[in-house]
Amino acid sequence: MNRIKELQDFIAGQETDITEFDDALVKKLIEKITVFSDHFTVEFKSDITIEIEA
Repeated sequence: MNRIKELQDFIAGQETDITEFDDALVKKLIEKITVFSDHFTVEFKSDITIEIEA
């Protein structure tokens, strides 16, 4: 639960419009990105996974 609170605080402190790559944000939020031939998945540290079609 502390990890979620920490991530929420981090996100709240970020600018609302992300206009360029932010390495610190990526390291805080993303656990793993897996690339397949027709899609990829993004696994967040909060245990949420999304699939994105290519």
